[in-house]
Amino acid sequence: MTRTRIALTVTTLGLAGLLGLTGCGIAAHTGAASTAADVSDEAFALQAVGVETGLEADPAPAQSASAAPQTRAEHRRAIRRYLRKNTLHGEVAVQGRDGSKTIVVQRGTVTAVTSTTVSVKSTDGFALTWTFGDKLRVVQDKKTVPTSALKTGAEIGVAGTKSGGTDSARLIAVK
Repeated sequence: MTRTRIALTVTTLGLAGLLGLTGCGIAAHTGAASTAADVSDEAFALQAVGVETGLEADPAPAQSASAAPQTRAEHRRAIRRYLRKNTLHGEVAVQGRDGSKTIVVQRGTVTAVTSTTVSVKSTDGFALTWTFGDKLRVVQDKKTVPTSALKTGAEIGVAGTKSGGTDSARLIAVK
């Protein structure tokens, strides 16, 4: 139990640090359409945990040839690679242009889908039911698809915002 708490704390702090180190989003350096800008924080959060959405402006830097990171930049890239492969779920508060908000991410398997919600269960047993947000974007193979593409048993990555007790999905990437 203690190891799990430590792992979750380290992962959450790492994600928070990653978002802080990279400017909390991709909107500042992307020329994408306004729909991509609408979900830029969520797209970046999913990218940080290794889910490709097709909305990222810059691909991840190539891995260094050396076994151990030598510079600060290489160390940051190593941390990003670790988070991409190992983060299952988490939340982080970020300061944006419109004030602070809580970004929530989860990677897992769809357990149920309705016309307004999707339930996801991560491999560690964490389960969350997401409400479809106003400006929800669902992507599969780097293309926007309708919410009907969400099927029970599908592997997905979800990012959105938390307000009170409601987790609103703004970006879902179907693997």
